[in-house]
Amino acid sequence: MQDTLQYISENKQRFVDELFELLKIASISADPAYKNEVLTCADKVADFLQKAGADQVEVCQTKGYPIVYGEKIIGKDLPTVLVYGHYDVQPPDPLELWKKPPFEPYIEKTEIHPEGAIFARGSADDKGQFFMQIKAFEAMMQTNSLPCNIKFIFEGEEEVGSVSLGDWVKENTEKLKCDCILISDTHIYSNEQPTVTTGLRGLSYVEVEVEGPNRDLHSGLYGGAVPNPIHVLSRMIAKLIDDDGRITIDGFYDNVEAVSTEERAEMNKLKDNPEEFKKSIGLNDVEGEKGFTTLERTSIRPTLDCNGIWGGYTGEGAKTVIPSKAFAKISMRLVPYQTPEQITEKFTTYFEKIAPDNVKVKITPHHGGMPYVLPTDTKEFSAAKNAMESAFGKEVLPYRGGGSIPITAMFEQVLGAKSVLMGFGLDSDAIHSPNEHYGLFNFYKGIESIPQFFENYARNNH
Repeated sequence: MQDTLQYISENKQRFVDELFELLKIASISADPAYKNEVLTCADKVADFLQKAGADQVEVCQTKGYPIVYGEKIIGKDLPTVLVYGHYDVQPPDPLELWKKPPFEPYIEKTEIHPEGAIFARGSADDKGQFFMQIKAFEAMMQTNSLPCNIKFIFEGEEEVGSVSLGDWVKENTEKLKCDCILISDTHIYSNEQPTVTTGLRGLSYVEVEVEGPNRDLHSGLYGGAVPNPIHVLSRMIAKLIDDDGRITIDGFYDNVEAVSTEERAEMNKLKDNPEEFKKSIGLNDVEGEKGFTTLERTSIRPTLDCNGIWGGYTGEGAKTVIPSKAFAKISMRLVPYQTPEQITEKFTTYFEKIAPDNVKVKITPHHGGMPYVLPTDTKEFSAAKNAMESAFGKEVLPYRGGGSIPITAMFEQVLGAKSVLMGFGLDSDAIHSPNEHYGLFNFYKGIESIPQFFENYARNNH
């Protein structure tokens, strides 16, 4: 292991320079205008994977963007780890809020990252993180220390719901046969308190439409006599959560996992600093479901949030209309044992029930995903915990994340393997926002930790 760590130390600058090559590619999967850039990025990932020492590297076509595959099989009797990541990125809008262009990476020191952070779209989500896996693999290959078999899949549609991945995985189960899956697409609690993510919430995402009059109306001629869809929609959204922060949808909490007092106590060992939390997002106070801490509200409890609302005239100047329609996008984060299908159905039934008779409502489901939990008594968790403790020199605690990676549940169902969520970002990295960044400290700690995970996992499975 010492030779591997020495190789990593000697090649740190090159690793960053090569990551910059990836970050310069605007691989925005949500916008068809960037199709060529997404395809170029796939080819670049394949090239890096091949140069790192992988065999059978191929850019596999799907109905959407391609999946990059590679492997290194060193022994049929050895365990196999499947590494997953995604090379597509979120759109960078609003562009005017970036300090520098989002696809021109640069390094700048910050209060949280005194050693410097890489600023660029995709730096933390997920190019910087999956590139750690490639560079750790390279280091193991160059020092003849790869202790088990490894396979890689990097997709180009994660930011649009992994629309092609499920079918491709089902069609290639033999190719992807493995003992566990390693994913670096999450964050640690802090650099002072490293964590292994042991759970993720699921997701139900819907768009709602409220329709009133059959056309936009003059607010002087009709105002005060007809329903305004924006007003109606706003009142309906307000009814979805009560004064105690509980979601009012009938049956919403029926299948919610009852987390034990012991596990809640373990979770709250994390150094939660309410004042620092509020300061980091510019709030004077927080709110949420009564009876739960902020850590619990953002991990083991389900949520409902309005992600966007619009209708009527929103252009420059004034236009006095009562709109015909109003719209909103609403997401619900789910916990074990809720399912997106059940929650979407319950939302639809309830939203239709609370709608007044003088409007029509339409609910359109979008993508969803199942929650995921990795038990802390597994070989996978133990291998990750011990690896990160070696790299950080600190105790590593389990941590349930609030986000969603729907493919983790799919992997377990189709491949029969647990996913280890060994990410190294911070929740302050501004992923999906302007000025996304990824700390150099975190980038290097990831590359140092990953070979130790492989060594621990191979040892534990012999």
